[in-house]
This record gives sequence, structure tokens and C-alpha cells, in this order.
Amino acid sequence: MCKKKCILASMLIFLSIVQFCTSIDTITLSQPVKDGDILVSNGETFALGFFSPTNSSNRYVGIWYNKVSEQTVVWVANRDRPITNSSGILSVDETGNLVLHEQDQSFMYWSTNVTGVQMNNVSTAQLLDSGNLVLFQGQNRDVYSWQSFDYPSNTFLPSMKFGINRKTGLNRVFTSWKSSVNPGVGDYSHKMELVGSTQLFLYQGVAKIWRTGSWTGLGWSGIPEMSVKYLLKGTYINNDNEVVVIYYLHNTSILSRLVVTESRTIDRQSWNEVDRKWVGIWSYPNDQCDGYNHCGPFGLCDLYSTFAAFECVCYPGYEAQSQQDWLLRDGSRGCKIKVGTQLCESGDGFVELNRVKVPDTSTARVNMSLGLKACKELCLRNCTCLGYASADISQEVTGGGCITWHGDMIDTRTFSDGGQSLYVRVDAAELAQYLSRMRKKSHKYQFMVIGMPILAAGFLLCTFICCYLRKKKVKQDEGEVGFSFKNSMKSLEGSLMEKDIGKNVDLDVFDLSTIAAATDHFSPSNKLGEGGFGSVYKGKLLNEQEIAVKRLSQSSGQGMQEFKNEVMLIAKLQHRNLVRLLGYCFHKEEKMLVYEYLPNKGLDSFIFDQEKASLLDWKKRFQIIQGIVCGLLYLHHDSRLRIIHRDLKASNVLLDSDLNPKISDFGLAKIFRGGEDEAKTHRVVGTYGYMSPEYAMEGLFSVKSDVFSFGILVLEIISGRKNNSYYQRDSVINLIGHVWDMWKQDKVLTIVDSSLGDSFDAREALLCIHIAILCVQELASDRPTMTNVAFMLSNQETMLPSPKQPAFIFRQLNHRRELGLASTGDVGSVDNETITILQAR
Repeated sequence: MCKKKCILASMLIFLSIVQFCTSIDTITLSQPVKDGDILVSNGETFALGFFSPTNSSNRYVGIWYNKVSEQTVVWVANRDRPITNSSGILSVDETGNLVLHEQDQSFMYWSTNVTGVQMNNVSTAQLLDSGNLVLFQGQNRDVYSWQSFDYPSNTFLPSMKFGINRKTGLNRVFTSWKSSVNPGVGDYSHKMELVGSTQLFLYQGVAKIWRTGSWTGLGWSGIPEMSVKYLLKGTYINNDNEVVVIYYLHNTSILSRLVVTESRTIDRQSWNEVDRKWVGIWSYPNDQCDGYNHCGPFGLCDLYSTFAAFECVCYPGYEAQSQQDWLLRDGSRGCKIKVGTQLCESGDGFVELNRVKVPDTSTARVNMSLGLKACKELCLRNCTCLGYASADISQEVTGGGCITWHGDMIDTRTFSDGGQSLYVRVDAAELAQYLSRMRKKSHKYQFMVIGMPILAAGFLLCTFICCYLRKKKVKQDEGEVGFSFKNSMKSLEGSLMEKDIGKNVDLDVFDLSTIAAATDHFSPSNKLGEGGFGSVYKGKLLNEQEIAVKRLSQSSGQGMQEFKNEVMLIAKLQHRNLVRLLGYCFHKEEKMLVYEYLPNKGLDSFIFDQEKASLLDWKKRFQIIQGIVCGLLYLHHDSRLRIIHRDLKASNVLLDSDLNPKISDFGLAKIFRGGEDEAKTHRVVGTYGYMSPEYAMEGLFSVKSDVFSFGILVLEIISGRKNNSYYQRDSVINLIGHVWDMWKQDKVLTIVDSSLGDSFDAREALLCIHIAILCVQELASDRPTMTNVAFMLSNQETMLPSPKQPAFIFRQLNHRRELGLASTGDVGSVDNETITILQAR
């Protein structure tokens, strides 16, 4: 009898344990979640509970990654109705709904609000291992009466549906938080639109600011990274029930998410467990070409052209609506068909644009039954058809569908890789010019394929003889790993001779295998960012030393000259405010520079980021300005060489662990010898917005060119705004113009970054602004030298000269009579200067 009782008691204990273990991921009528309780999914990937954002006492119900050390919330229930105390309860009520209320149930903060639930069925909520919180009736766990995946916050998770339910009209819209500490519905939303061909848009309020492009069969045409089989596989479904896209991870052990941020971007991120942080895979919009309709109708945004001075170019057969706008770098009015063009005549044809995000398909026509050839014929027969493209490039050979445009073609851009082909209609004359250019390219190709091998064979014997007779002593692996540093320097025009370099250069020559091992074979998780000439990766050597590896892109435009130039300059420059070069690697086509690793990246990542800007109080900003002055003073005067940087900007000022500035990126720097004060170049390089007028327009550069860039940088540090910011209220389109207006009105301290509040030294701020305006004056002769700047900063009692009008003050003109333009709204310059062709980075 005793034995039976013991067995019965054991069974009861076992059943209670089983019941407890199987209910930790569910909420029932009798088992609510109170503030302090944590609900964990079956696989322990996600958790649900109450949380408070940083520096906030408000309580929200949310879902977050359970095993990620940095709490990362992916869904919030009561986004705009926080609970102000810790008495919150999430429970299932008698109507079968999930409800959030306080203990006294006096107010309901949130509810699933499901109607038509059968009252005789018990409702249960369960947190799945996908991060989906589902509500079901009775024991039928496969049919959900409600699920959080249908009502997302700011995060798109794998296996989640993004799109529209045609039957119910449900449109799953992702919205940003109001700020990093307020999960309320913010200004930015990401949603699908079915007008024309399906697309996703990023909105700021009701204004479109970015577009994914149409679905190509491999991914969205505006996200070339999706065509690479890396982390996820995208599935696009379009049927009578729904139009959705779903992403699945190739490796389910990886944690990856898509976030609509409060910084007006959409970021694809993955968790790096080693560094315990989220690593960016891609982010959009990330350059000016991503801005919606940046180049207007029939305009193509192309950052990769080596010939154009402006990123906006017109379609073949089209010309700028306003050449004045084009000169002022305003492409918003787009292009018009060239004068004399006769479309819909005999001889019309199409010009192919490669690697593009096709125009906005909202007004396009789609026919999925046609292949590419039939699509061309359809467009050619219709006089209103201005261009066509394949709807599905993965099926282009067998079909692929057809998209045709019959009105303005807007928001087109090129990519260095990815995208698809767009075919633009042109008349017979334009087509003839295009075909002529193609034939010339074909002849060149034939010569390369047939003629070059014949010539090569003729010189082959001579080449072998020359190589055999050469008696130059080099290390056996030098041709594979490094290059002769001193000899290569001698061959450069304007570079240093051996007496300048010295006999010993304290640099390490790294082999490719060492760099590859240090960066985990250039893993995307180690990618720190992209610069003007390639990508930068974080690495760790075998001795545990952290390094930053600048891997120069083969198509970047930085050739051997710029590479050697940067190595030579940084190797001989030693200063606490200049980045330190540890060594280099040169392997066949690979060129890499190895720097000291600076954990805080560029200054731009702080001053232009609303969250990080608060980490730079006025004292630290003033110290950063002083550090940049010291670095430039060393380059211009104190080193054995006189170096002109030529590309000083916020992203080229790196911050170490103590937020001390270090000037970097010397690929464009120039050396002056002896009494040289000024030089001229036909190859204008640098960054638009930081170039001095004499350099941008005439190719003249001197130390005063760097002084101008320094002035712009100081204004950006103080204001937290980029120079190309648009100040609509003041009718100026850049920071210089705004500061100058405020200076004339004695209100210049109003430009100080609002994140500083009143906690800044007004006297120091006014001094820095005064110096900055002196640095950006029109004439180089009026600008101070860095020696003068250093003196003015350290002797604050000194009477400073009154500044003259700065350069590049562009205004939005509202009356065409002011410039004699064809229409209102054109942009003009008070200087009435024309801008020469630039080669910008």
C-alpha cells in the first residue's frame, strides 16, 4: 500500500514538472505574465517580458533576443502607451484576447482586439522560436487568431511575411522607433505598394525617401547584395491570396535582422558573438544616388563614371532641363528629350543601360507572359513606350515577364555590381551614334583577342632573354608579397629620392596569408566600412595586436602611384594626431595598407549621429579641433616635408579610444619642396563640399586648400550638420551660407549643435566659428595659415580680423528675373562663378 502511494506521489510530481516545463512559453487565462516575469521560447532564442529603455522608467511589453548580451528588442506591444509603474500584467481575458493592463485593471494599455472568437474555446498565447507571438484557440495550434508577425514594430525577422494579404487587406508596415529610448511609432515607415510592379518604399511621413526597386527574381533591383547568396534566401510570393516576401537563413544558427532605424535608414545586421555586437551587412539609403528621384525624370545617378563631374547624367537621347541647375549640382528637375529628336519614327531602337536599379514601376505596365524579345517588340509598336526591362531576370532566357514605361522614368541609378539592364528608346540618329560606339569597342576587342596574341608571340623571345639577363638581386618572394619600397619611390613623379627616404624605413611587409588570417579571410563581420578607394577591415595578428586593413579595390581608381604615395607619406610622418601605418601588403593585384586600429572609427560617425553626438561635449569637441590643428600644422610646417592633404573631411579624421583625433587617408596628398607654395593639377580629386574654390574651379592647390577644408570641418563639428545640409528657412543650401547669414545677424551661436544644450563655452565657440569663417573666405590670400590658426586658438585675447564673404554661398532663388532663368526655383550662386569638371571621390 505504501509502495502504491509512493508511486502515485512520484507520478503527480512528474506530471506537475512536465506541466511547468511545457508552459514556460505560453500565456493562458490562469497563467498571465506579470512585470518581472520572463517568457522564453521553446528553443530559448527569444524572450518576452516587460522592459524599460535606457534612461527611462516607462515599462513596455516586448520581445527580444534571449541569448544576445546586448538587449535587442524586436517587437513592442504598447509602443505609444507605456505603463509608468511596475504593476503591469499581460494576460488572456474571457473574450480570448491578449490584454495589457495594470493590476487593478482600471485601464487597458493594449489588446489584440480579435473579434469572432468562440467563447467555448480556451485561448492560449505562445512565444515561438521564430520570435512570433501567436494566439490560438483550443488545441489547434496551427491556426492563429492573431500573431505579432502581422503587426510588426521596427524589425523584420527571418520567416516573417512582409507584404499584403489580398483577402483581408492587411498591410504589414514596419515603423521606426521615435528614438533609441522611445519605442513609440516614429517618423520612418517601410511598406509594400502594389501599384504597377510590386515595390517597397521607405517613407518619412508621407514623403518617399528610398525605393527598393522591383523584384527581379533574385532580389530587389535596388539592393544588389541580395543577388549574392550570403546569409539569406528571399522568396517572393504573388498570388490571389497575398503578395509577400519572406527571407530564410541558410544557416539557422546565425542571428540576423532587418531594422527600420530612427536615423532614416534600413539596416541588415547580424550578431557577432566574438565581438558581442551587431555588425552591419548593408544599409540603405547610403549615398546620394539612393535618395528617391535624386536626378529627376529621365536622369540617371551614376557614382562610378570617371568622366562626369556630377553624379547625375541624362538618359541617351536626353539633355538636362536646366544647365544652370546641373552646374550647381542640382539634378532634381531631371532631363528632357534632346531638341530635334523624333521618336516614333522609322529607325527607332533601344540603348541598353547596364547594372541599374530600374525606374519607379508605380506607373509602369507589367505583362508576365512575355519574354524579353517580345517585350522589345511590344514597346517598339507603341509610340508612348519609352523603355522596357525584364520583370524577372532569373527567367530571362525562357520568359521573365515584361515591364514597360510610358511616362516619366524616375529614380534610376547605377551600381558597380548587380542591378539589371534597362532599355531606353532613342531615335535613329541617337541609335546610329550608339551603334558606332559599340562597333569601335568591338574592333578594340577583336584586336585584343587576335592582334595582341600575335604581337605577344613576336616579343616573347625578347622577353625571356631580357628576364634571363637581368641581374637584379631581390628576395625570392618579393614579387608575390611586397615591392621594393625605396626603388619604387624613386620612379614616382614628384616623389622623394633615397636621401629623403633614408636607408631604413620602419615598416613591416605582411604576406597575404597573414592578412587573410587576421581578418578571417576578409569576413563581412570584420568590415569596418568603405572609404574612397576600398574597404577597411578589422583584424587581429597572432600576437593579439588589433589592426585596421585598408584593402584597395581594383576598380577604385587608386593606382600604384596613390598607393605608394600613401605608404611613403605616412611612413615618414610621426605625430600623435596622424594615423600610424604599421606596414603594407602587395600581392599581384591586391594592394593593402595596415594601420593601427582605432575603435571609434571616423569623426563623422559621432557628429552626424543624433545618439553619438551627445558623447562629444563642448570640451571634447574643442580638444578635437585643437588636435586637428596640431596635425595640419605638422603636415604644413613642422615635418621635414610640406604635405598638402587635399581630402580633409570628417570621415578622414579617426578617433582613438580616448576620442583623440588622428588625420588619415593620405592617398591624395601632395609634397611641396623648398620654396614651393602652390601647384596646379588637371586631375581635380577630393570630396565635393570640402574643396576650396581655387582648387575646384582652377585646379590650384596649396596649404590654403587644406585651410579651407579645415574651416568647413570646424563648422560641422560645432553645428553637427553637414556642409551640404539644406536650410529651407534661410533660403540657403549649405552650411556656409547659413553660418554667414547668422554671423551678419549677430546670431551665430544659434548654429551650435542642439545636443550640447547650454553646456558649452560661448566664448570658445564664438572664437572657433570666427576662425572657421576666416578659413573659408573666397580668396586664398585672405585665409590664415595653420600657424595663424594655432596662434589664434591659443591666444584668445587676440583681436581677430573681420571675415570677408565666404565662398560657395548658394541660395534658392524664387524669382527668375534674379538670374534670368527660364523658370522659378532654380539654384544660383551669389558669386556667379561656373564650376569646372571635378573628379570627386
